[in-house]
Formats: sequence, C-alpha cells, structure tokens
Amino acid sequence: MSEAPAGGQDSRPEREPADSGGRGSVDGPGHDAYDLYRRGMELLGRGSAAAAAQLLERAAAAEPQSRSVLEGLARAQFDAGQYAAAAGNFQRIVDASPSDDYAQFGLGLALARTGDPGGAAEHLALAAAMAPERRHYADALRSVRATLRARTTAGNKNPENSERPGSDA
Repeated sequence: MSEAPAGGQDSRPEREPADSGGRGSVDGPGHDAYDLYRRGMELLGRGSAAAAAQLLERAAAAEPQSRSVLEGLARAQFDAGQYAAAAGNFQRIVDASPSDDYAQFGLGLALARTGDPGGAAEHLALAAAMAPERRHYADALRSVRATLRARTTAGNKNPENSERPGSDA
C-alpha cells in the first residue's frame, strides 16, 4: 500500500506478537504463531501481500488478541486489495486502542478504498491530529476531503438531485 502502512510509511519498529513466549502451536512444529507472523512479515516486506495475508490469517487465528499480528494482517490485506477485510482488522485495533494513530490511519485509508470517504475522513483526521509530524496522514486526509468536496459539488449539479421548476416534488 504505497501511501499506507506497508509501503514503508510507518516509522515504528516491528513489533512481535504479544505472547511470543507462549508460542501457541498452529499446524504442528515449526508453525507456531510467532513463526507465522515472522514469515508473513517477511513476505509482506518483499511485496507478496496475498501470501503474507494467508500466513498472517493463521497467526491471527492462533493469537487473536495480538495487535502486532492484526496490524500485519491488515497491512497485507490492504496491499492485496482486500480493503473491507483490512478495514475490519484495523477497526479491531482501533476498538482496543483508540489512541493508536497508525491504526486510525490504516482504517481511514481502507475505508476510502471501500468507497466510504466520510468514514475515512473521520479516522484520518484523528490520525493527523494524534501525530501531526507524519505528513502522509495529513496528505491522505486532504485527498479524502477533496473527494468529499468533489462528490458534494457533483451532487449539487446533478439535475436529478434538485427540484425542477413547476414540479410538485
């Protein structure tokens, strides 16, 4: 996601799944949640978003409360064009931690891609207010607001949206 989380825009260090010490087994030896997470993030870093999403889905099934796994999964889903799924996972992070500016940003971008610029603007505005030093947050917010203005202007010029003189509407 070029303007979004996986495209190198996030300056935060990689985080590991919360309970990597307990390492729940998924599909036997060598397939624990941490291993799936690590391999998924490597694939995501190399541009294989769909493959990364598959591994990260399995990691998320094993560690459903891990914000790191959910964030990685949401980033992979976004890059793979699975915008509604990405929005759902970013929303889970936002629900658990409303002050996570990166999750707000990711949710805003995913909502924009699903055709919800109003919802996108809300989350992008929160992200931009929480981390004003991250210019790409404000840039994304300006873009979504421009989309909203264009839609409003287009809607006002559409003859089907206005009353016609002499009609009883």
